[in-house]
Order: sequence, then C-alpha cells, then structure tokens
Amino acid sequence: MLAHLERPAGKAPGISRIVSDFGFTYFANGLIGFIFSATGPVAIILSVGTQGGLTQAELASWVFGVFFINGLITIAMSWRYKTPLGFAWTIPGTVLVGPALQHLSFAEVIGAFYATSLLILVMGASGWVRRLMSALPMPIVMGMVAGVFLRFGLDLVRALHSDLAIAGPMVAAFLLLSANAALGRRIPPVIGALLVGAVVIALLGRVDTSTLGAFGFAQPLVQAPAWSVGALVELVVPLAITVLVVQNGQGVAVLKAAGHEAPVNMAAVVSGIGAAASAMVGAVSTCLTGPTNALLTSSGEHGRQYTAALTFGVFGVLFGLMAPTFTGLMLAAPREYIMVLGGLAMLRVLQGAFVASFGGGKFTLGALISLLVTIADISIMNIGAAFWGLVAGFAVSWLMEKRDFVTLANSN
Repeated sequence: MLAHLERPAGKAPGISRIVSDFGFTYFANGLIGFIFSATGPVAIILSVGTQGGLTQAELASWVFGVFFINGLITIAMSWRYKTPLGFAWTIPGTVLVGPALQHLSFAEVIGAFYATSLLILVMGASGWVRRLMSALPMPIVMGMVAGVFLRFGLDLVRALHSDLAIAGPMVAAFLLLSANAALGRRIPPVIGALLVGAVVIALLGRVDTSTLGAFGFAQPLVQAPAWSVGALVELVVPLAITVLVVQNGQGVAVLKAAGHEAPVNMAAVVSGIGAAASAMVGAVSTCLTGPTNALLTSSGEHGRQYTAALTFGVFGVLFGLMAPTFTGLMLAAPREYIMVLGGLAMLRVLQGAFVASFGGGKFTLGALISLLVTIADISIMNIGAAFWGLVAGFAVSWLMEKRDFVTLANSN
C-alpha cells in the first residue's frame, strides 16, 4: 500500500543551502501567508467555537493545535521535498463543525475528528487520492479555485470603499512598487503595502486596544473523544471530502499552476496524521491549504519558494506557542487592513486561476459552471459549495464537452 506514496526527488537542503536560498521576498511571502492565517481564519474558529459553547481554554487549545502542529508539518514537508507545502486547517470544515456543536457534545465532535483522520490516512496510503485528482480536468479545478479566491479580490474593492483612509495608501504603495521594478526588488509590493498600512493605522490611532491581551503561553488541553453514530454520520464523510477534494485539491492545483508538483498521496497521509494529532487538543483537521500556498508562491524564484513555506511554518509554531498573545495583536488591526493585504497578495494568483480555467480552450464550460457554483456559496448536505462546484463542472463537461475528455485521456 505504501508504494503509492511519492518519494522526494532529491536530498533535503542543508542549513547553508536554506540560508543561501532565503531572501526578503520569501520572508515577506511567508509573513503575509501567516498574517492571512492568523486573522480571518482565526476569527472563524473563535466565532464557531463561541457559538458552540466552547470555553476559552478549549478555544485556546484549538488555536494552538491548528498552528503549532501544522507549522511543524509545513516545516518538515517543505524541507524534505524542497517544495513550498503549506499545511493549515480546513476553514470550510471549521464552518461545517459549527452546526454540529449546536446538538452534539464537543467530545462527540472530537470522536468524529479522529474517525476523519483515519479515513483520510487510508485514502492517501491507498493511492486513491492521486487517481481522483488526475481524473479531474485542471480547468474545472482551477474554476473552483478562482471561485474561492475571487472573494479576496472583491474584499479589496470593498475595503477601498469602506475605509479609503487605510486602503488607499496601501494600494498606492503596492502599485508604485509594482510599477517600479528596481524599487520593487528591494521592497516587495505586498510588504510595502503592509508597512504603509501599519504606519497609517498608527497615525490614525485605529488600533483596537480592547482585543489586546497580556503576554502568555498556550496551555493545550488533551481532549477525550466520545463515539456517537450521529456525529460520525454527520461529520466524517463531509470533513474528509472537504480536506481531500476541496482543500487539498485547491492546494495541489495552486502549486501546479506555480510550477510545483505536490506529493498528492503523501500530502493526504500527512493530513491524516496531522488531523489525528490536532484532534488530541480539540482542533479541526489538517489540509494542504490553497490560499496560503498561493501566497507562498506569489513571487520569487521557483526553486527558492520553499523558504517562504519554512518561514510560514516557523511563524505558525511561534503563534501556536503564544496563541493568546498573538491572537490579540492580529485582531487589533482594522479588518480592512487584512482585506487589502489578502486582496493585493491574491491579485496575480487570481489572474493565473482565470487564465488556467479559460485560457486553454478546453473544458471552458465546465470551468465556468464550477466557478459560478462555487461563487454562489451554497452548502448542500453540510458540504461546502467548492465541492459542488467541482461536481457540477465535471457533470456539465461530461455531457457537453466529451471531445475534451477524449483529448485528456489520450494525453494521459
């Protein structure tokens, strides 16, 4: 069974090679990826957990798990494969857990987390995941990815409308650094926007001090599972689909578009292991994240982008260890600041997703349907719209673009 797992192409880089490959651009990409993960997605965890009746200690343990454990996995995988492989947690899965917490105990939900980790592990070790990924036409997958990422571009426009005082200078700095190639090499455009935004926020006194807490280290809670047929039926299959098809599918597609070949089966196995470790401290399942990997590969030389993932992983480990402190710092910034950073960082990635979906002339109708269904953001049977976007796009293409499937089969 383990013969399906992809082996690294070469030796892992040594310290001297990592230092020589490292640079400000990759530090900036890793930092932006971390800021993205530590703001909006953390707010989703806090919202879901609070509405589900979790205690502050349980929430802190959840945040510790998704950052510390996935940070270690990111460092280990990116180092060994010398490829940017950013692992985080499933945001749609977190949202999916919200309704379950209204009628299930947290222990029952954790039991479902463990069962999900086993299913993901078996799927990865069997090799079924790579076969599934190869059967999905890339334009349809990238249509789904474009639908998921489109909201970041829309948030950028909305931030300009709702808070021009902060968003305007940030966008201006980004455009200036992007237009001036020599200056942009010294200061990456996104990091320039980040610094300008921070200065503007400080000058305007727009820091929400009520969210700032005292310095403190995380104190994770080891959670005991409870086994419930209702919880297993409601959560396991939807969570596994979310991780393997939606989240890992995004991650693989984003990395492939950036010229990286992700180890699909190994990523699934590691996601299963990470999901089990995360469940121990009451955290949702691990996945190969799409948005963060898009940020990690948004600029710089192809062969050096793994150092951005290492940076992201180190920040994740530190954040996990000091989750109470860093959460307060991140949530103290205005939401428009984060919206602009995410939107600017995603511009080129979103452009690439649209080109991959509609630029090749194959599966264009299926890609369009996948995009539209994903943007609609309607969940069915507790499974998010991104999955149904793939299903709808594939179904329409299968009916109306049969010649493209024949071409795809011949190319394989």
